[in-house]
Amino acid sequence: MSTDAIVDRVVSRIENLLECPIIPIEASGRHVHLSAEALRVLFGENNKLTFVSDLSQPGQFVCSERVRVSGPKGEFPSVVVLGPERDETQVEISRTDAVVLGIKAPVRLSGNISGTPGGRLTGPAGEVTLSCGVIIAERHIHMTPEDAARWDLEDGQTVNVRVFAERPVTFNSVVLRVSPKFATFMHIDYDEANACGFSKGMSGFIVDDRIY
Repeated sequence: MSTDAIVDRVVSRIENLLECPIIPIEASGRHVHLSAEALRVLFGENNKLTFVSDLSQPGQFVCSERVRVSGPKGEFPSVVVLGPERDETQVEISRTDAVVLGIKAPVRLSGNISGTPGGRLTGPAGEVTLSCGVIIAERHIHMTPEDAARWDLEDGQTVNVRVFAERPVTFNSVVLRVSPKFATFMHIDYDEANACGFSKGMSGFIVDDRIY
C-alpha cells in the first residue's frame, strides 16, 4: 500500500470517528433493588430507604442500607441497595460474582427477571428467599430521546461502542434504552470495566462496524 493510500485511510477513519456519538461510561458494581415488601422484611416495619447520594440516572440513588446476598457456594456480606423501591426485587451481579455465589445468573436487561435464578437476602430485621431475580446486567446505554433523535438511534437498537482506555476494546451488541426518564450514559459491569482498564470519567464512541 502506498504512503498516500495509507494517509487517506487514516484520515478517513479519523473523519468517521469524529462523527461518532460520544457516550460517557459508568462501571456498575453488584447491587440490589428492593420491593416494598422485601424492604419491610429485611429492615423492619415502616422502614424507608435512606438517601446517600444521587446516581447519574434521574431519581435513582445510593442508599445507606446494605444486605447480605447468599448463594449455594458463597456470599457477599454487604451489598449496596439502590433506590427507589421497585415492583420486584432484583440482584445485579457480574459473572465473577455469580461464580463466587454459585448461581447460574443469565445476562439480562434490568427488569427482565422472568425465569432467572433466585438467592437469599439477609438484613438486620429478617431474611428473604428469592424465587427469581438474580441477573448479570446486559451492557446497555440509557439515552434521552433528544440524543437518540440527534444521532438517528432507536430504543431497543444494538450498537458497537469503542472504548479508548488503557486496554482499548470495542463492546459489541450494546442495547439502547431510550426514555425521557433517562440521562445518556453507558453502563458496564466490573468484569467489563476491568477488561478495558476503566477509569472514572471515561467515554466511548458509538461506531459503525466498518470503522474497525
